[in-house]
Amino acid sequence: MAGLRPGKSGRGRPASGKTGAARGENGYVTSVASDWWRYWRSADGPLEAMHAHFQRHAYHRHSHETYSFGVTEDGVQSFNCRGAAHASAAGMIMAFNPDDPHDGQACDELGFTYRIVHVGPELVSGVLADIAGRRAGLPLFADPVVSDAVLAGQLRSLHRALLGGATALRRDELLATAISSMVRRAAVSARPPAAAVSMGDRRSVARRARQLIRDSYLDDITAADLAAATGRSRFTVHRAFTSAYGMAPGDYQRQLRLRTARQLIARGRPIAVAAAQAGFSDQAHLTRWFSRCYGITPGGYQRAALHGRS
Repeated sequence: MAGLRPGKSGRGRPASGKTGAARGENGYVTSVASDWWRYWRSADGPLEAMHAHFQRHAYHRHSHETYSFGVTEDGVQSFNCRGAAHASAAGMIMAFNPDDPHDGQACDELGFTYRIVHVGPELVSGVLADIAGRRAGLPLFADPVVSDAVLAGQLRSLHRALLGGATALRRDELLATAISSMVRRAAVSARPPAAAVSMGDRRSVARRARQLIRDSYLDDITAADLAAATGRSRFTVHRAFTSAYGMAPGDYQRQLRLRTARQLIARGRPIAVAAAQAGFSDQAHLTRWFSRCYGITPGGYQRAALHGRS
C-alpha cells in the first residue's frame, strides 16, 4: 500500500426546506431539508470517507467496488443486503464486501448520522500482506451488521483522521489498524497471522525509523517511506517502533512538531505562523494537540513565556 497523500473534501448543506444539488470538490450530492454531508477522497489511492446525516434521503439499491465500513453515530439506519433486512443503531458497524448490493434509509423521522469509509481491495490486501509477510487473500464479511465497540472506535479514529487533515503517516497507521482489526474480529476468512521478528532486529528497525522521522519530521512521511528506509514491512516497523519507544511513529512525528511549535511560540512567533512552520494544517490543529499534550493553550503558553522574559 503506497502512502496516502492528502485528498480533497467537500461539504453539502441545503437551504432550509429546499431541495438542491450541493457541489463539493468531489462532485454533486443532492440534499433535502436538514440532510447534510461531508466527503473526503484520497488524491492517489482508493480510499474515501463520508460523514453524513440523513432524514429524508433514501439510498437506491447500489453497490461499491470497495470494502465499505460504516459506523452509525446516532439514530437507526435500515437497509436490505444479501436477501435480508438489517438495521444499524448507534455504535454498530456496517460491513459491505465489494459489489454487495444494498440500499439504506432512516427508520424514523429523526434520521440517522453515520461515518463510512470506502477502502479499495488493493489497499486491504496490501495491509494484510504486510502483516503476514506474504501475499494474503481478501477477507469476506458474512454479517453486514457487527456490534463491536473496539472496532467502532478504531473506525471512528480513522475517519476523523481522514476528514481532519491528519498526516499521511498517521492515516496509514490508523488504516492498517482498522483493517487488521476488522479482519481479525469480524471476517470469516483471511485472518492475518502475526509475523515473527527477533528482538535485535526490532531494535535496529526502530532506530532507523526514528532517525528518518527526526530528519524529515516536517515532511509528510508515509508508512511506506519508513518501510523502504528499514527494509521491513510497514506492520513490522510499526510494531518495532511502538515496542521500543512507547508510541506509534505518527505520534512521535507529531511530538517533534509540537516541540518545534513550542520553541517558535516561546520566541514570540504568531501562533498561526508557528503552526504552519511546525507542520500543522492550521492553528486549530496545533491548538488541539498542544492543549492535549501540554495542558495549556498555545496562547497561554506564549503569554507566560514572554512574561518571563520581560
